[in-house]
Amino acid sequence: MTEPSSVTTRKRSRTIARMAATQALYQCDQTRANPESVIVEFIRHRHITPTASFEDGHIPDADLNLLEDIVRNTVSKQDIIDKTLTELLPESWPMGRLDPVLRALLRTGIGEMMTGLPPQVAINEYLDVAHSFFSGDEPKMVNGILDKFARQQGGGQNT
Repeated sequence: MTEPSSVTTRKRSRTIARMAATQALYQCDQTRANPESVIVEFIRHRHITPTASFEDGHIPDADLNLLEDIVRNTVSKQDIIDKTLTELLPESWPMGRLDPVLRALLRTGIGEMMTGLPPQVAINEYLDVAHSFFSGDEPKMVNGILDKFARQQGGGQNT
C-alpha cells in the first residue's frame, strides 16, 4: 500500500474543509448561530483526530484555515452571493425552494470563486462536495450553476 502524496493529502484536507464549511454555513442558516461560534465549535469539537470519521460528524485532516476563511468570506458577502445566486437560478427554482444544504454549498462555491479560486478548481471541488451530500441530480445543478457563474465572470469551463 502506498502512502498518499503530500499533494493528495493537501487536496483532501482542502476538500474536507469545503465540506465542513458547507455544513457550518448550513448550521448558521438553520439555527441563526453566530458564524464565529460555529467555527469554534467545528474546530474544538469536530476536528478530533485523523482516525475520526467524517461520517460521524467529525472533520479529520481538514485545512482549518481554509474552513475559517470560507465561512467568514461567505457570511461577509452573503447578500451579494444570494443576489447572484438568485439571478443564476432558474425562475422555477427560487432560493427558498433549494435544499438548505444545497443552498449552503452553492453559497460557498460562488463565494470562493468571487475571491479568486479558479473556476475549474471551484467546480471540481464543489462537485466532489455535492457528491458527498447528494446522490440525485443536485451535483448536476451545482455544476450548472457554478459553470454559469464562471462564464459570466469570463472563466467558464463548460463541464
